[in-house]
Amino acid sequence: MTVTIGIDVGSGAIKAALFDIEGDKIECLGKRVERIRQSDPLQLAEEICDDLLGDGGMERGDVAYIATTGEAETLGFATGHFYSMTTHARGAIHLDPEARSVLDVGALHGRAIKIDERGKVLDYRMTSQCASGSGQFLENIARYLGITQEDIGPLSEEADNPEKVSGICAVLAETDVINMVSRQVSASNILKGIHLSMASRLVKLLRATKVKEGAVLMTGGLALDSGLVAAMREAMEEQKIVVTVESHPDSIYAGAFGAAIWGAFRHEKLARLNQLAAVS
Repeated sequence: MTVTIGIDVGSGAIKAALFDIEGDKIECLGKRVERIRQSDPLQLAEEICDDLLGDGGMERGDVAYIATTGEAETLGFATGHFYSMTTHARGAIHLDPEARSVLDVGALHGRAIKIDERGKVLDYRMTSQCASGSGQFLENIARYLGITQEDIGPLSEEADNPEKVSGICAVLAETDVINMVSRQVSASNILKGIHLSMASRLVKLLRATKVKEGAVLMTGGLALDSGLVAAMREAMEEQKIVVTVESHPDSIYAGAFGAAIWGAFRHEKLARLNQLAAVS
């Protein structure tokens, strides 16, 4: 039994997961996600970690490896850190063994990652910082429209005449939305237009990685946005990319899951090296 914790500190939220890993048997014992808001991210990460252990009746001494990813490299009590692209890739394979691409859409950026059956990163592409295809942009628009983030997906799916916004610059896109509101375009059609614009950019990233097989698993905060998932499927069909786009109920935890799994692998590798050193 190897107990590990994966902690993924993103720009908008912290995700953490507690795992029990023994060979090919991988079991998630607990998971938690918290919005950062005004909190100190590293302090919040530590609190979440302790809460997970408390819920599992454990202490830090029971954990073989605490692995961080994302913006948690300086977390003092962690055992080691993994690059987020690596953890999302491994987490995606855990969630969907058929995945051969990962589409990670977070608060500040989107990226397409081509992977193999082991979760090894083969290629990737990212959006630019000023792109309007991000969770933060969508959150700002929802606030302007006076709706909750939970309503974004369902409202988008009700659209009957979507209007696309600028897909290049967030400032221009927000101006487009203001103009739409003044013309009394419905929130549903505005949101669907935004989703289609985001999907168009994200599909271009996938195309650049030459994805041709398996499934594309969406991860990150927007993976559970049903409107964006639907728009991605439309855009994939429109651009004649014959690969399915999937989301998983635990997609937001992909980075934390991958970190915990890689943590177990590194722990076992270090243990073997220590045994060899002791023998010699």
